[in-house]
Amino acid sequence: MPKLPKHIVAIRLSAMGDVAMTVPVLRALTQQYPDVRVTIVSRTFFAPFFSDIPNVSFFEFDDKIRHEGNLGLWQLFLDIRALKPDAFLDLHSVIRTKLLRFMFRLVFIRVANIYKDRQSKKEITSITNKKFRQIENVFEKQQKALNSLGFEVDLSKIIYPKKTFLSEDILHKTQLNLSSQKIGIAPFAQYDSKIYPLDLMQIVIDHLASNLENQILLFGGGNPEIEKLNSLKNNHQNVIVIAGKATFKQEIDIISNLDVMLSMDSGNAHIAAMKNVQVVTLWGATHPYAGFNPFGQPLENAIVSDREKFPLLPTSVYGNKIVQGYQDVMRTILPQTVVARINKILNKSNQ
Repeated sequence: MPKLPKHIVAIRLSAMGDVAMTVPVLRALTQQYPDVRVTIVSRTFFAPFFSDIPNVSFFEFDDKIRHEGNLGLWQLFLDIRALKPDAFLDLHSVIRTKLLRFMFRLVFIRVANIYKDRQSKKEITSITNKKFRQIENVFEKQQKALNSLGFEVDLSKIIYPKKTFLSEDILHKTQLNLSSQKIGIAPFAQYDSKIYPLDLMQIVIDHLASNLENQILLFGGGNPEIEKLNSLKNNHQNVIVIAGKATFKQEIDIISNLDVMLSMDSGNAHIAAMKNVQVVTLWGATHPYAGFNPFGQPLENAIVSDREKFPLLPTSVYGNKIVQGYQDVMRTILPQTVVARINKILNKSNQ
């Protein structure tokens, strides 16, 4: 039986949520195999995800200059090889990373990869021959990839770090009240089919803000979203727009201090989950059965649109497909249902 690798280079590029979903698995690996070093290859913006995991270092993927195009791919191979890994772990499994796998096999470096199982995704989102069932989630796929390298990682035994200390500078800029019940809300997503209607979200925020023990923190990015968040604030003194007031690293630190996060099927859900925060997610065209429910979150925290009224759901794995007549599926999620779930989590944490 081959020896366990001592240094693994893992690669995951892609979107924010996809990269965040590697964090719990890498945390479990390094805790359960403390002699193993991991270098994660990703875009620089995502480096803060891994800053609190011992034995994990970060390598910048530069798709604009150094690693652009075919020559850039060769340079990326040389750069990774210079790190002297014992194994290359492909957590992305796209053409670029498949070519890297081929190159590393040629130089006799062990290779492992996730299996995307596109057929199951096609079946669960099919319009004509749907097979509605829970399919293997992303974390199980990563676990299997590590298992192929000889690591038996138990994802139920992760020790999370304590909530991140927030500096006086952050507290001053955001007006965060550490003694309050802190509810994060991230109302946006990459695709409109995953965004809860803002008029209904306003009702949710108004209900939660009526309890003055709550402090509601609104997350987003870019001027158009900040403008909408300021509208959702609706003059509530205990509703704070975090967007535009903190760096990305500071936002992650703030999220680690939340009591609960309300998010769409989006990256913010996975950031909160990787910090061991309870996450309530709202699902429109997508569905948690497709394998992207945030790590460690019970299915009752995933509030889905009504499949009796809209039996073709889920119509998309990522939210990028539009089915005629399904534009308003999220209106079947009642604001009262969302508020009740959040309050149940808060009440349980206070017991």
